[in-house]
Amino acid sequence: MGRLYGALMVLSLIWGTSFLFIKILLEDVGPAAIVFGRCLFGFVTLAFIVLLKRENIAFKRLPMKKLILVGFLNNALPWLLISASETMISSSMASVMNATTPIWTLLIGSLFFAASLGKNQRLGIGIGFIGILILSDIHTADLLSGNTYGVLLMSGAAFCYGAGTHLTKKHLSGVSTLEISLFTLFAATIISFFSMQVLSPTPINKFMEADIFLPLVGLGTFGSGLAYLLYYYLVKEGSPEFASLVTYIVPASAIIWGAILLKEQIHLSMLFGLLIIFAGVYITSKKENSAGRNAAA
Repeated sequence: MGRLYGALMVLSLIWGTSFLFIKILLEDVGPAAIVFGRCLFGFVTLAFIVLLKRENIAFKRLPMKKLILVGFLNNALPWLLISASETMISSSMASVMNATTPIWTLLIGSLFFAASLGKNQRLGIGIGFIGILILSDIHTADLLSGNTYGVLLMSGAAFCYGAGTHLTKKHLSGVSTLEISLFTLFAATIISFFSMQVLSPTPINKFMEADIFLPLVGLGTFGSGLAYLLYYYLVKEGSPEFASLVTYIVPASAIIWGAILLKEQIHLSMLFGLLIIFAGVYITSKKENSAGRNAAA
């Protein structure tokens, strides 16, 4: 059990730094370029692991259209929204907003995938959205401020993660986790390359500059490649519920990284909003008397 808790802490530290690396990269390249680099480094890492393990992949049986769709919703689009949001809000606030993913997952399941919501789920969703409003620190005078736009973009990213999770469960249950990770990242790499050419054309050799290459190793190789394998290790050796605990730890990790390395200020509204969101996620994960459902990370 000690190894599982160790892996959980390592994963939270890796994913906590992802928001930090995005903030650093934004000083040199645009959001679309960050997403392409992240996808590329993550894909190359997993491809190397596949070759090292000599995995046999039956390409003909893979549902490529579904993998492309999940790659768009789980990687390319939310990562673009996250990167864009961090041009307006701190990496700490972005990580806190990311913690709303389990709430969006439940809401999307109810609206689009015929999943029923119990009393706890409805209450938890409501509390979670109150936390979002507190976190946004919205006033009538600045409803269209950059802070509000940044929070909306992060809400969109969390929504994408929720949709991608349900599509994965519905259409990719017969595909191994390594294959899902590899091919969704491959699809996201292609999609993000074209979006980069449209939104912020960046020469490929720019990614070899030290100021860009090193953060991309952290964001892509570790945060998007190896982290996937670590997460699935927690699911397999522990349980999905145990692995989902990382949702609670990542924001704290990101806030600490942001405060230490980027000198970001930690506002009271951020901490209070985080606690309210955690309360919402916790309530949605509680089982009903007759039947329960656990929040996904």
